[in-house]
Amino acid sequence: MQVTETLSDGLKRGFTVVVPEPELAAKREQRLAELSKTIQMPGFRPGKVPLNIVRKRYGDAVAAEVLEGAVNEAHSQLLNERNLRPAMQPKLEITKPGKGSDLEFTVEMEVLPEVSLPDLSDVILSKPVAAVSEVKLDEALKAVAEQRKSFKPVEEARPAAKDEQLKVDFVGRIDGVAFEGGTAQDVALIVDGPGFIPGFTEQVEGMKVGETKIITVTFPDDYGAKDLAGKTAEFEITAKELAVPEVPAIDDELGKAVGLEGLEQLKERVKEQIGREHEGMTRAKLKRALLDVLAEKAQFNAPVSLVDAEFGAIWTQVEAEKQAGQADPEDEGKDEETLKAEYRAIADRRVRLGLLVAEIGRANEVQVTEQEMQRAMFNEAMRYGAQAMQVVEFFRKNPQQMERFRGPIFEDKVIDHLLGLVKQEEVQVSAEELAKDPEE
Repeated sequence: MQVTETLSDGLKRGFTVVVPEPELAAKREQRLAELSKTIQMPGFRPGKVPLNIVRKRYGDAVAAEVLEGAVNEAHSQLLNERNLRPAMQPKLEITKPGKGSDLEFTVEMEVLPEVSLPDLSDVILSKPVAAVSEVKLDEALKAVAEQRKSFKPVEEARPAAKDEQLKVDFVGRIDGVAFEGGTAQDVALIVDGPGFIPGFTEQVEGMKVGETKIITVTFPDDYGAKDLAGKTAEFEITAKELAVPEVPAIDDELGKAVGLEGLEQLKERVKEQIGREHEGMTRAKLKRALLDVLAEKAQFNAPVSLVDAEFGAIWTQVEAEKQAGQADPEDEGKDEETLKAEYRAIADRRVRLGLLVAEIGRANEVQVTEQEMQRAMFNEAMRYGAQAMQVVEFFRKNPQQMERFRGPIFEDKVIDHLLGLVKQEEVQVSAEELAKDPEE
């Protein structure tokens, strides 16, 4: 194999690779000889098919197989011998086909930059910590009680008020025609509460048991049933039963109701839960601060191809959010050229950070275990509630989809490793300050 470097500009590399014809011919003959020992043809004993007949029948297929193998082998050898790490899939182009002549192909690529491990010995991170206040504890206990509230039927005939439960029957119609999924009986809804089409529960306020009322609502443009999205419907509603919420007292009985010994143990569990939430927010802020430090130390050029790919993903999301009316308020009033420059800078930062984190992880032999991948998969599945087992089954049938978890796990492990090395100074803050987004 002969290699000639044709391009060396920044991170760009180019080569011309030549594999001599005699080497290709030898590989073709070797492959044909192997075939002659294994193929079966009428009129010949197994393994006794003459080589000239094998060549005539399989010569073209073998030549193509040898050519592909020679390109792959030469390409791998080039990368290994020159210690090249492509940023993305190299571009290969065959310039001489290797049929009766040498095989010649060109390789062009961007390589990953040399990344030096940063010195973090002088880094001091501010570690915000917040104690669990009595106010937060009381709020959480009230939330526990609220989750276990029940509804007591109202005997008197009176209008339904906000936050009360009204059991109704309804029939929905569009242009006078009932539509699929628009009819139901004995539906318990919260007056002026969430969970229905916007404007639905608000309009049942004031209804009395036995009363029938027709309301008009418009389905959101992004409604799940596409045939109903954006359409206006009338609902004929009949009120059947009114009930008022009864929230249990915050006492020992509440603690026992959730499977604990009493109120004191409930307080301990709730306090531990809030503490874990605080720890998560503290770590998130430490991680952000550390990544800011790493970004400052990642002073190397990122491969343009990686930045282009990252920017493309970001810009696609930006345009999708704009179409959905959810654009970032900070982008308002900026022209497209300015926005693209800002988001390209973000893409460049992400790529440099990713390369630095990857190099730190490689140097410190950070590995993602199978158990960690499985745990991440189950955590993802739990987000889907009743469909959790279906999600688990999907990943089992499509194991390649599990790879989406590897990057975030690897990054978290590298961050944990670095947080164990840098100095941290605790700063007491309020729970509200801890929860506040630093961008606000």
